Amino acid sequence: MLIVEDDADLRRMFRTALALAGYDILEAADGLEALRVLDTYPPTAVILDLGLPVISGHAVRQEIAAHAHTRHVPVIVVTGQPGAHDELDATCILRKPVSPDRLVYVVKTCIAAGGGGSAFV
Repeated sequence: MLIVEDDADLRRMFRTALALAGYDILEAADGLEALRVLDTYPPTAVILDLGLPVISGHAVRQEIAAHAHTRHVPVIVVTGQPGAHDELDATCILRKPVSPDRLVYVVKTCIAAGGGGSAFV
């Protein structure tokens, strides 16, 4: 699983919660780093912040969808940005702030649901 989050404390909390839930974790602090990781190690799922430096979360989502080796990967957007974000075609969209337990629950639920359309959870 790849966590793409520019806030180091939040990324650490996500990593700890998901690792304790049994997930193997990769991390990226910005959109460019995320794209590099995706090319090298396609993950089972992506936790994606939208407000990223260098390359936005929106652009990262578009790149994930554009490539055959990543388009099947479930994307769970975790954002504090307002709006419906329907254009993302994310598996799930989770609003910040988010607790560790809520994150793990949503990740499990969204991975099980696969990649069809957006759902706010």
